[in-house]
Amino acid sequence: MAKLIIDVLMLSSLFLAIPNVYAKKQGSEHETSWFQSICQGKEKVAKVHFYVQDILGGDNVTVYEVAHASITSNSPTMFGQVRVLDDLLTAGPDINSQEIGRAQGLITSVDLETSALAMNLNFVFTPGEFNGSTISILGRNQIMDTERELPVAGGTGKFRFGRGYARTSTYSYDVVTNYGVLEYTIYVTYVDESTISLFGDM
Repeated sequence: MAKLIIDVLMLSSLFLAIPNVYAKKQGSEHETSWFQSICQGKEKVAKVHFYVQDILGGDNVTVYEVAHASITSNSPTMFGQVRVLDDLLTAGPDINSQEIGRAQGLITSVDLETSALAMNLNFVFTPGEFNGSTISILGRNQIMDTERELPVAGGTGKFRFGRGYARTSTYSYDVVTNYGVLEYTIYVTYVDESTISLFGDM
């Protein structure tokens, strides 16, 4: 099974920047091993690593408010604010590093007491054979925590039938320019459709 993970990572490394050299967190190897152990049948495992360029201010804004509640402006957590985003995905933390796709979706401030977002995001990958493939996440993001975990709700294209989870953290944030860089590592299983026949051997 370990060889299967390596094969998948090698296949994806040209655009997803996901080799194990990026696994900086303690226990990453153990976590990968644990995740592999739950995969059965014709599923493959990918560890996808990238950065999200979250631009909330300046000339090239990629996050916009589209709705808010009557109490949003007086709420310490901006409760009820709804924003739509179309953020750049890059292989490295620098905005000029290799572009690998976009993060598109809705984020809503949902906690009256703690800064937390309800995330409905699609990561849309663009290079090579993964062009148009997506990974979707849906869940609660308590943004002041050092590291957060979100569930993978599904995927399309190469990641069809995807499931798993994402770990995210704030890599950097510039208060003056209102510009943040978010780091994501996604552990996702998906079905290798090349090995499946709907009607068995015919």
